Amino acid sequence: MKNSIIKTTLFLITLILFSCNKKTVKNTITVTDKPNRIEVIDFYGTHRCTTCNDIEANTKYTLETYFSDELKSGKITFQTINVDKKENEQIAIEFQAAGTALFLNVINNKKATKIELTDFAFKKGSKKEVFSNELKQKIQEQLEKI
Repeated sequence: MKNSIIKTTLFLITLILFSCNKKTVKNTITVTDKPNRIEVIDFYGTHRCTTCNDIEANTKYTLETYFSDELKSGKITFQTINVDKKENEQIAIEFQAAGTALFLNVINNKKATKIELTDFAFKKGSKKEVFSNELKQKIQEQLEKI
């Protein structure tokens, strides 16, 4: 029994470490059917830590506070995606998201560029104003390109 608890604990610690530690990734692929826009995508797992919840809440706050017109027009979209659900498996694989991850998927002239903000999100996610100001800047930089 004690051995089983130790193994389970080690497995959970390993899972948390690997699902919450991503490197910055930026890559571009060609798409044909999407208008120019920025997709803000917040991936998460079923079991979420406080910081994971803060990332979602502070992302929503930033978008609603500074980009409400762009949200209404569809120039910016926001999605939360549970990577543990079978129906989300393909998009999780596409973005290499195994747990909490934050991406900007910038679609411009039929090309999609994935910008991973996971490291930023975990470092600043619990500091609402700092997170919001930096995310706002990152989104504004991409809006200027589309």
